[in-house]
Amino acid sequence: DSVSSAAMQSVFDLVFANNEQEFRHTLKRCCYILVNNWDATRHFKPIQDLVQIFSDPACKNLTNSTTLKRVRIWINNFVQSKDFEELRLFASRYDRGSGPWASRYTSYLLVPQYTNHNNPIEQREAARALSRQLKDRFKFDLAMYIAKSQSSSGIESPPNNPTALGDQVLRLIKVIVAKKGPFSYFNLANIFINQTQNIDYRQFKRSLQTYLMFSVVNQTFAETLKTKLQSKLEELYVSHHDDLITDALILRTCNRVIDYLTTENQVEPSPLFILLLSQGNPVTLVIVLLKIILVSKNSRTHLEGRIAELIRYYQNYPEDECAWVVNFLEVFNVTFTIHAENVQYNLVRMDSQGSDLPPIQFDPDTYRIFSQLKEVSWLSEQQDSLDLAITDDNELPPEDPQAL
Repeated sequence: DSVSSAAMQSVFDLVFANNEQEFRHTLKRCCYILVNNWDATRHFKPIQDLVQIFSDPACKNLTNSTTLKRVRIWINNFVQSKDFEELRLFASRYDRGSGPWASRYTSYLLVPQYTNHNNPIEQREAARALSRQLKDRFKFDLAMYIAKSQSSSGIESPPNNPTALGDQVLRLIKVIVAKKGPFSYFNLANIFINQTQNIDYRQFKRSLQTYLMFSVVNQTFAETLKTKLQSKLEELYVSHHDDLITDALILRTCNRVIDYLTTENQVEPSPLFILLLSQGNPVTLVIVLLKIILVSKNSRTHLEGRIAELIRYYQNYPEDECAWVVNFLEVFNVTFTIHAENVQYNLVRMDSQGSDLPPIQFDPDTYRIFSQLKEVSWLSEQQDSLDLAITDDNELPPEDPQAL
């Protein structure tokens, strides 16, 4: 009853014109305008209510009105479409601990929405904002879990674990954080970047393979990666082999390597993804992906989009049937929260006996983890907007990242 006559007339103009595409586009924009406004004022419950409205049985009632029948058919078509599946993600913030297993990775499923320029600007803004909120919430929950699980109160009242890895997540984090000093992933990336200045593109691709396989312990994994990746890279952008390496070529090459390691056709997992996970611990593959992002920070959005496509491919499988993929996603989520967010994790050795002697083997049980907030660089804040310009696979982007 509160709808103005002018708005109602506009709806019927679309109906009388029999323009379902424009009707759906208008409906989407209206939904995301509401989502953005409610989110800005921290009114989250109406977003859930908005999604529920489309389940109203009245939308399926029979009617003799030709106009109303057309509207209901269009609405039902919208509910059965990918557009509505994307809208439902905005009610997923209420699915903590419930819903299908894929809902735990909504922050990644939202990435294709805000990188797709065909979506309304309101939808892209809403998707970007919610994805950031969900990542921040996971980052906070993980830090709180680490702090509480190592305290005396955590023994009496176990804290909520935001991962599906169980108590093993603490050991995983310690192993990841332990990679410090001159051979830390960050330092190795900086060394690689400095050593590949002013070389030709052919030599860069060879150096990239060496860098990605450096310190890979699993020899079977390393040999498979070397063989498969070498054949792919040899055929990549051959017309630029004699050109000096540029930021644009680095970005484009890293994006292609990410495709080889995740999904090449953006529908199903790549053969290399399945092969590598079948040959070793998911941590190894995740670290290779991390090393790519440390060299090309602007490739992170591209990587998260490919992770979203993997999730969509497996989301209809029961969790126990694709447990190996879920395990990979959990390790990926934790690793990138540690290394690519604005929280710094440090290890402190708790046993004083023998601390002056170098340990023969790293023992996670003798260390505790501490976290602190660190400054966010301009580049990490801007990486998404830079990546959005990279949409055409048939030509290289401008050499100057600022031009993007």
